[in-house]
Amino acid sequence: MKNLSTLTLFTFETNKFWAFKQMGLAPLKFHEIEGLHFSKLMGTGSGAGFSLFPDFSTYAFLGVWESEEKAKQFFETSAFFLEYKKRSDKIRTLSLRPIHSHGKWSGASPFGSNLTMQETPKGEVAIITRATLRWNRLLSFWAAVPKASKAIEEAKGVRFYKGIGEWPFIQQATISIWESIDAVNTFAYKGKAHAEIVKDTRKMKWYKEDLFSRFELLDDVTHE
Repeated sequence: MKNLSTLTLFTFETNKFWAFKQMGLAPLKFHEIEGLHFSKLMGTGSGAGFSLFPDFSTYAFLGVWESEEKAKQFFETSAFFLEYKKRSDKIRTLSLRPIHSHGKWSGASPFGSNLTMQETPKGEVAIITRATLRWNRLLSFWAAVPKASKAIEEAKGVRFYKGIGEWPFIQQATISIWESIDAVNTFAYKGKAHAEIVKDTRKMKWYKEDLFSRFELLDDVTHE
């Protein structure tokens, strides 16, 4: 399968300092991973949504792959992944097929440029959002975060959500899983709270760069 993405969450009960150090070291060798077109190693926020406080027990690896075969090869043979597998206490990997994407991430369109697919997924759907905040908008953005976190926490049909990102405070992202595309559309287009957040985003011009992507959730595997 072409256009396959994976998002892996590593959870550490021990080896937390090792995991923290890898944020600066591991990405230096990502260019050596065969078939990996785009990648990010990210920290996470405490709790379920956005947070000013890091979660030093959980880290996320995003990969966009040339093919399903290259992704499988990575998870079976990559020194990076096998070392994380040995040192972490829990691993959860989401396999994702992009169905809609617009915006940029580090100047790239990793999931496709203005991608819109006609097929409607019949099962669970994942959403990845990502933004680089403007320095002069940080205070107003973080002041609005509790409202955004509460909106998704109370949304019907959301099964999982977590704040992720490359740099605390400035480069923020989220991953969420929904029971269906209908649940996503209800939240996005009919929810008052979400509409207010979108309005505030445009009014305050919080983002220097942003991306929004929807995916069909192909697989969700956890190993402990």
